[in-house]
Amino acid sequence: MRSLNDTLRRLSRLRNGAAIGGTAAPTEDRLSELVAFGSNPGALRGRFYLPRSGQAPAALVVVLHGCTQDAAGYDHGSGWSRLADDQGFALLYPEQQRGNNPNLCFNWFNASDTRRDTGEALSIRQMIATMVAAHAIDPARIFVTGLSAGGAMASVMLATYPDVFAGGAIIAGLPYGTAASMPEAFDRMRAHGGPPAAGLGALVTAASPHQGPWPTISIWHGDRDATVSYANSALIVEQWRGLHDVAAEPDLVEQIDGHRRRAWQDAHGRAVIEEYRIGGLGHGTPLSTAGPDACGAAGAYMLEAGISSTRRISDFWGLATTTSGRRRNHDASPSSAPQSLSEAVPVEHRGTPTRPQPQRASDGVGRIIEDALRTAGLMR
Repeated sequence: MRSLNDTLRRLSRLRNGAAIGGTAAPTEDRLSELVAFGSNPGALRGRFYLPRSGQAPAALVVVLHGCTQDAAGYDHGSGWSRLADDQGFALLYPEQQRGNNPNLCFNWFNASDTRRDTGEALSIRQMIATMVAAHAIDPARIFVTGLSAGGAMASVMLATYPDVFAGGAIIAGLPYGTAASMPEAFDRMRAHGGPPAAGLGALVTAASPHQGPWPTISIWHGDRDATVSYANSALIVEQWRGLHDVAAEPDLVEQIDGHRRRAWQDAHGRAVIEEYRIGGLGHGTPLSTAGPDACGAAGAYMLEAGISSTRRISDFWGLATTTSGRRRNHDASPSSAPQSLSEAVPVEHRGTPTRPQPQRASDGVGRIIEDALRTAGLMR
């Protein structure tokens, strides 16, 4: 763990606006409210979007915003709903509430929110089940993506519910299960400490009874990211590489729009893990806001990079096509169909629940840090 002074300096920066995430308010809120989606133990808000074509969407993409952001702002910046209109898939936007986290971060480091069938993870799972039931979503075509704290929460969902997702995309995020407190979260963001790389896959296999097949994984990270270290990108690869039974070295290394893409293929030649290193990029979602692949709007933590992560991720999942109707990424079809959505079916809405309080650290440095967090308004 870093020194107490180092942690407190980072807390001050976070409180003064350097939180992971953040974007200006959108000019247009295109999202609708999702109500009565279950017991909602994580006390999250649900927003969703259906393509304007009017046709029943076959696929669902779950999008998780970063700290200080909201669902509408992230949708505006990333361009997901515009792409959904073109490609005909539905969107689900879980949204954090200030009563859960003052900086609107998903609590990817709280044990009560990151285990299967508990807290925020279960709330998101209940939202998905409601969307599937209400809009005839194909259970084999459900995907999840997120930025930063949302990317770390995407890791949580992929690990705790691998039977639900065909694929996931983690942008400037972290591997699953490496932090269990706010101080640990700060250390992991800097790639300090944590379990050995060889043990990261076991954290996923222990998170659910699922035995495979596993979701495909797309990883995006700027190599100048000073908020969440780029070293986390390699750790995410390592967490999933053994599960997919692929070699340590990638099968393909190429340049896409000036940025390095590495891909690991299964025995059938299908890309099951891909990693984009976005050269010169800081902390945020990579965008291309001009040219034929333009998608989204640049802003705080929505960064022009000359490459559209939104389009490329949908390509990797087999959702997006070029204007000629041909797939751009021939080796990246969705993973084998996950198991049916038989768990966590919607139940009657019970209003806003009372969230369990986090456990206090033992006396000493841990307690001092938690007191500082509460004083800074970063922890209840």
